[in-house]
Amino acid sequence: MRQVFDPDALLWRWLAKGVDVVGLSIAFLLLCLPVVTIGPACAALYFTVVKCLRQNEKGTFGVFFRAFRDNFKQGALATLICLPVAAALAFGFVVMQAHWDTPAGAVTFVAYDVALLVPGGVLVWLFPLMGRFRLSLKALFQNAALLSLRHLPSTVVVVLLTVEVALSCLRTWALGLLLPSLCALLTSLFFERIFPKYLSEAEQKKLKDTSETPVEEDQAGTRDKG
Repeated sequence: MRQVFDPDALLWRWLAKGVDVVGLSIAFLLLCLPVVTIGPACAALYFTVVKCLRQNEKGTFGVFFRAFRDNFKQGALATLICLPVAAALAFGFVVMQAHWDTPAGAVTFVAYDVALLVPGGVLVWLFPLMGRFRLSLKALFQNAALLSLRHLPSTVVVVLLTVEVALSCLRTWALGLLLPSLCALLTSLFFERIFPKYLSEAEQKKLKDTSETPVEEDQAGTRDKG
């Protein structure tokens, strides 16, 4: 019986993880409400999920809000750059979809959807990179574009996952209590296998073992070891 109430027991650890998943999702959604803060909120969510849900670092919400603060200026600027592009692409999607009922329109719509993988890929890499590395804004976009093309299968999976999660949250608000954190967690299963390929052994250890983000100013491709 004593083991049941042990805070280190498996049951309580899983309950604590569940609270973190729900709490992080709610905090993320609230911080996204001003719109221009979507970028730093995404970076903070990804960083916190890796550090606290995967690597069991303590103080989940402190880690999240510190990461949000640290990425606020750069993340807000990146969001302001991305929003007009995203709005234009969304408008194009609506226009293409309106002509879906004709053969030519269907082909064009499918081609447009495939083409969206390029900017979509940049977006899904951009904010995890921001959360995990200290890079200039230019280097962030360059690395995001390079990684999205170099690791295209992972990019496609993460783009489709992100779109489905976003649509599910819009359709059913209650899913927003779980899906943002779970999406970041699933995304990290792909990206955390890829990031170390572009780091030295010392940087790999730092990326894995500490809560500090390593300084990495080179483009991702210049550090590829294989």
